Amino acid sequence: MENIIRLSVALGVFSIMASWEWFRPRRTFDSPRRRRWPINLGLALLNILVVRLSLGSIAYLSAVQAQQFGWGLLNITAIPKGLAVLITLLVLDVAIYAQHILMHKWPLLWRLHQVHHTDIAFDATTAVRFHPFEIVLSLLIKVFFILLLGAEPLTVIAFEIILNAAATFNHSNVAISEKADRFLRYLLVTPDMHRIHHSIVPAETDSNYGFSVSWWDRLFKTYMANPQQPQTSMPIGLAGYRDAEELRLLKLLALPFKKLRH
Repeated sequence: MENIIRLSVALGVFSIMASWEWFRPRRTFDSPRRRRWPINLGLALLNILVVRLSLGSIAYLSAVQAQQFGWGLLNITAIPKGLAVLITLLVLDVAIYAQHILMHKWPLLWRLHQVHHTDIAFDATTAVRFHPFEIVLSLLIKVFFILLLGAEPLTVIAFEIILNAAATFNHSNVAISEKADRFLRYLLVTPDMHRIHHSIVPAETDSNYGFSVSWWDRLFKTYMANPQQPQTSMPIGLAGYRDAEELRLLKLLALPFKKLRH
């Protein structure tokens, strides 16, 4: 049931954002959808299969185990349930933020994460363009924090839904007015904010690491308000990977095992 709920919401949010992109795109598409979508969605389907065959619903089940056996900080302290839910959501979110920075800073992990950044365009499918090994590693990191906290199972499901919906939204190629964008950025990571993180300029890639709320980037001084070039024309991706032939599905799966490019 947990997987059905998550998948249904994910498909619903993706359908909304993909339709919005079609009718009101922020940028003209740098690369045709017919070239990129099979690769990005192929990775998404592969990741679903890998997780189902390996770890399954380990995040949810870890929360169930923690609750049953009284593991974790939230299970050994007497705090209101509402506060426990808020703490869980915030801790898991800042953990994903910190993991994201580590993926960029540690060359071994960057080998995996660069697959996400090799996309030479930016739309809702970019949100699911990850190497399977990174997905598995990210899931294990979440399990560590779930057990450390003693997170409540339904809160874990809620976090996964929020994270997926936020990532789909902020990777989308949708037009939002500048006034609305400035307002939304006080709370959320907007597409214009996260697109800077996908810039080909290294200093811009090294910014705006948040996936859902914008607070962590502001708090830890990784926030960048605007790119050097206009949002509608700034190059997306990595300088060393501009050839579409090198960005096919099988070559992306092998990318972490090849020499790093700068």
